[in-house]
Amino acid sequence: MAKKFKLVQTSDGKNYLLPFVLITTLFFLWGFAHSILDVLNKHFQDALGISKTRSALVQAVVYGGYFLMALPAGSIIRRFGYRIGVLTGLVLYGLGALLFIPGGRLMSFEFFLFSLFIIGCGLTCLETAANPYVTVLGDKKSAERRINFSQSFNGLGWICGPLVGGLFLFSGNGNDGGNISMPYAIIGCVVLLVAIAFSRARLPEVKEEEIPAAGQEASESARPLWSHRHFTVGLTALFLYVAAQTGINSFFINYATENASLSARDASILLSFIGMGLFMAGRMIGSWAMSRIRAERLLQGCALGAVIAMAVILAADGTAGLVAFFLCFLCESIMFPTIFALSIRGLGAHTKRASSFLIMSIVGGALAPVSMGYIADHTSIAWAFVIPMLCFAFILCFATRYRKLIRR
Repeated sequence: MAKKFKLVQTSDGKNYLLPFVLITTLFFLWGFAHSILDVLNKHFQDALGISKTRSALVQAVVYGGYFLMALPAGSIIRRFGYRIGVLTGLVLYGLGALLFIPGGRLMSFEFFLFSLFIIGCGLTCLETAANPYVTVLGDKKSAERRINFSQSFNGLGWICGPLVGGLFLFSGNGNDGGNISMPYAIIGCVVLLVAIAFSRARLPEVKEEEIPAAGQEASESARPLWSHRHFTVGLTALFLYVAAQTGINSFFINYATENASLSARDASILLSFIGMGLFMAGRMIGSWAMSRIRAERLLQGCALGAVIAMAVILAADGTAGLVAFFLCFLCESIMFPTIFALSIRGLGAHTKRASSFLIMSIVGGALAPVSMGYIADHTSIAWAFVIPMLCFAFILCFATRYRKLIRR
C-alpha cells in the first residue's frame, strides 16, 4: 500500500506515509480551533452584549498570537526539530482550551481573550511545523498537491467547528443560554491525548532539498531570503488571504441573520455543512486538479471567482448573497496551502525561516474582522465585505504574475 502511495515518495525511493498521516491529523485540530471562533464571535455579541467591533477581538487575539509566536516557534523548530515544535503547539493548545472551564464560570470577556491567545500561540507552533514538513515528505514536484491534500482535513475541522459550536452555544432562538465550557473542555482533553501520542511517535527529521524551482538558476538557492520576489509578494498575498477568510467567516452569521432572515443556530449549521463542506471538497478537488493544472493557474481562477462572489454580496441580499458566500468558500479552499507552497518553492535552506514569516503573516486575521466590524457598525454588514474583495484582487495579481516573480 505504501509503495503505491506515490504522493509521499521521494525521487530516491524513500516513503513517508506514516509521518504524513500523523502530521495530517494536526490539520483537523487547528481547523476546528479556527472555525469555532466564528460562532464565538456571534455568541459573545449576544451573551455579553458587546458590539461587532469588540467581538472581533476574538479573532484579533488568536491571530495576534501568530504574529508574536511565529519567530519563536521557528527558532524552536530549527533548534529542536519538527517533532518538538508539534509537541509545544499541542500542549499550549490544550492548556488554552482547558482554561475555558474556569472562564465559563467567570464569564469575563478579557479572560476568554487570554485563553484564546494561549490557543493562538499553540496553533502557531503547529502550523509553523506542519505546513513546511508536509511539503518535504515526498518529491518536491508534488509539494503543492501534498499540502492541499493535508489541508483537506483542515477543512473537515472547519466543518465540525461551527456545527459543534452552534449546538453548544446557541439555543433554538439564538439567545445566550449555551454552554461555552463544554466544547473547549472536550477539545482540550483530545489535544493533550494527541500530544501524548506524538511524544511516543518517532518522526523522521527531513531536510529540505536545496533544489531550485523551475526557471531558477542553481546559484539562486543561495541568495538572501528577502531577495526572492515570489516569497515577498507571496507573504503579502498570504497576509491578505487570511484577512479575507477570517473576515468572511467572522461575519457570515451576522450577514445570514440580518440579510437572509435566518436564526443564528440555523446560520451556524449552514456555515458548517454547506460553507465548510464546499471548502473541504474544494481542497480535495484542488489536490487532484494540481496533477493536471499548474498550481498558480488554479489559484488564479479561484481568486477571480472569489472577487466576483464578493461583488455579488455587495450588490445583492438574501438568497443571492448566500449563494455568493458558498461560491467564495469553494474558491477559497485551495488558497492558503497553494500560496504557502508557491511562496517557499525553491528556497532550499531558507525554508524553515521563510515558513516562520509566512505563519507570522496570519496576523492578517487579527486586522480584517475589526475593520469589517467597524464598517458594519457604521454602515451595513454587506459593505464590510469590500475588504475581502480587495484582498482577493491582490491574490489574483500574485497568481497572474507568479511565473515572472519566481524568475526575478
